Amino acid sequence: MPVVRDLRVLLCLRYFRRLLYVRLLSQGADGVYQVALAAYVVFSPEKQTSATAIASAMAVLLLPYSLVGPFAGVLLDRWRRRQVFVYGNLLRSLLAAITAVLMLGHVPDWLFYVSALCVTAVNRFVLAGLSASLPRVVDTERLVLANSISPTAGTLAATAGAGLAFAVRLVASDSDAAVVLLGALLYLCAGLTSLSLPRALLGPDRHPARPRLRSALADTARDLVAAVRHLAAPRRREAAWALAAMTLMRFCYGALLVLLLMLCRYALSSSPEEGLRLLGLVLAVSGAGFFAAAVVTPVAAGRLGPGRWIVACSAAAAVLVPALGLPFAIWPLLVAAFMLGLITQGAKIATDTIVQSSVDDGFRGRVFSVYDVLFNVAFVGAAGVAALMLPPDGRSATLVVTVALLYGAVAVAMGRFERR
Repeated sequence: MPVVRDLRVLLCLRYFRRLLYVRLLSQGADGVYQVALAAYVVFSPEKQTSATAIASAMAVLLLPYSLVGPFAGVLLDRWRRRQVFVYGNLLRSLLAAITAVLMLGHVPDWLFYVSALCVTAVNRFVLAGLSASLPRVVDTERLVLANSISPTAGTLAATAGAGLAFAVRLVASDSDAAVVLLGALLYLCAGLTSLSLPRALLGPDRHPARPRLRSALADTARDLVAAVRHLAAPRRREAAWALAAMTLMRFCYGALLVLLLMLCRYALSSSPEEGLRLLGLVLAVSGAGFFAAAVVTPVAAGRLGPGRWIVACSAAAAVLVPALGLPFAIWPLLVAAFMLGLITQGAKIATDTIVQSSVDDGFRGRVFSVYDVLFNVAFVGAAGVAALMLPPDGRSATLVVTVALLYGAVAVAMGRFERR
């Protein structure tokens, strides 16, 4: 098969392999660190977890992607990308070790969150740099294949890192600090592996007429505003509607995730350890739903059209959320986790398709930057709203019904637009 042949050739490229090793170690460490952070905030026996603490953890994990992300490229075009990988991963290793010390010292929560926020902020530069470096280690003919393999391999590495974190936590007497130190070790390995790449290989090339940093940052902000104006044009109204629908659906998914975390911690388990195992099971089932969406969506969106597939997904969620969520029982929640994984990812794939086909090529990158900001800010905002609504044990019929109504509103509004 041509794809298999190209893949073999790709893996024979020495510098592509080394860049892939950096990605695998770096994202594997991300998976370890994120599980340790979630376990410490939500499932530590000595902590009385609240929805507010969960919302704070989500903000730490996601806000750097939203606020730093659009501007990361400006700096990456000025710094040697190899050096970003070396110093970025070494810095994350040091910060993760500091986080472990803070966990053991039982310091005020705000200090712990500042440390974790710094780790995830640096992560945005490393991930963006990995994507920007691919054209420097792969020929043009195989760049699409490399762009497919590398992020997928990184996601699998993060998943494997999360599994390793669960295992270490069980072996190390539920020590979240030990898990964080494992993440620090993996970050250190990623930084050292980066040294195997030549310093100038990954670029960027020095440009004599490079604008000043302040001007470049201001230009980026103007580009984001131009992207929003581009979406507002009548020809691209479908893309704007799809983005609005996906933002609300992401908000709903975030609110339900906070509810799920509280249920696993208190209502559906007798101990933090049991709750953590239940959460791992639910997230695995939800991940299976994401993979199912990759199989189902091309067929369904091909028959209905991407816009109508978003309508079908949001309408299904409006019915399933109260039917499966209001019993607040394990088995209905597992079914709901799978279905919501399928629905959310299915709608996202359809939204990506609409945006890619509706937006002019010259604006596509900027529109996806806006998309990324909306996607993550909606998730963090949902966590904040859920924190205000949820009782201590997470059993909130009000939140479940509110989310179902939002899904229904998305289905009705998007359906009317599609009919027009």
